Amino acid sequence: MPNRDWVAQAIRKIEADFNRSADTHLIPLALPGFPGIDVYFKDESSHPTGSLKHRLARSLFLYALANGWLRAGSTVVEASSGSTAVSEAYFARLLGLPFVAVMPASTSPEKIAAIEFQGGRCHLVQNACDIAGASTQLARECGGHFMDQFTYAERATDWRANNNIAESIFKQMAQEVHPVPTWIVCSAGTGGTSATIGRYARYRGFDTRVLCADPEHSAFFDHYARSLRREPAPEDLAPTPASRIEGIGRPRAEPSFIPGCVDAMVRVPDALSLAGMRYVNARLGRRVGGSTGTNFVGVLRVAEIMRAAGRSGAIVTILCDGGERYAHSYYSPDWIAAQGFDMDAADAAIRGSADTGAELPPLADAVRDQAGG
Repeated sequence: MPNRDWVAQAIRKIEADFNRSADTHLIPLALPGFPGIDVYFKDESSHPTGSLKHRLARSLFLYALANGWLRAGSTVVEASSGSTAVSEAYFARLLGLPFVAVMPASTSPEKIAAIEFQGGRCHLVQNACDIAGASTQLARECGGHFMDQFTYAERATDWRANNNIAESIFKQMAQEVHPVPTWIVCSAGTGGTSATIGRYARYRGFDTRVLCADPEHSAFFDHYARSLRREPAPEDLAPTPASRIEGIGRPRAEPSFIPGCVDAMVRVPDALSLAGMRYVNARLGRRVGGSTGTNFVGVLRVAEIMRAAGRSGAIVTILCDGGERYAHSYYSPDWIAAQGFDMDAADAAIRGSADTGAELPPLADAVRDQAGG
């Protein structure tokens, strides 16, 4: 059976690649404004393709191979705003497969260049809502396979083992003062990370809560709030602009987002996300992406919750990717000015919270229960 032989060889190649890679670092960052609360960044930028999505891409390829969806010579198609496509292009090249990324035309040129560097091709569409449909059509036309990260992210990841990000975090925290984090903060692009962490914490019996930080122009927060009220999703969703925080936020709640795995959500204004990014950049001495800034605002929010409850403990969040891919946008004064952000006020709010414990500006949030305080 030639294809079974090819699949076995493909899986061995992916496993050998994994065996050559070290785990990612867990970096502490002191918050002067919140004594007794320890904060850590899980640095996913150190993967071979530079982001958290490297884990997802590996899982998606293994899932597709084990399901018999990929064959020798198959064209792999993905709907992605950038980082997932970079990582999937890496694994496609490893297996000798053509790769096409379907993405919004607004995707950063640095990410497009990174995809092409890995041997992939980019197919740009004007409306972010159209990328899934365009991917399905393209895969059909070329006889390939649409990887569909937004559907399969949560089920492709083995949340019980296999060095998923949750297992890695808890293992690395084992020798810390607070070995079991009170909160883990992440954001949602597919929802796969929050599902993996929430499931793993429950499976292992850890009393760790998950907060998901959502940017502007994203449907996840509203979907989560409706789930808490047990309201059905509306049949017709109004189109929304693409998220300005690349890699996270979606115009619809994707199938991989599992509300039951999340204990709280907060909607983060984009200006605060970028201010959070700039603060982390200054404190760590390295550029990070905008989604890391969104996560950091979530960290400050749960630090407020813990302080109000009189609790010490640890918060872990994700450093999703490096800032080198955003030189034309988040790190460009001209781009910032064109967005109309009041960055002076946003920077002051983040510094005030992190350094002195001042309260953040009011944020829309939704909490399943208060037990995690």
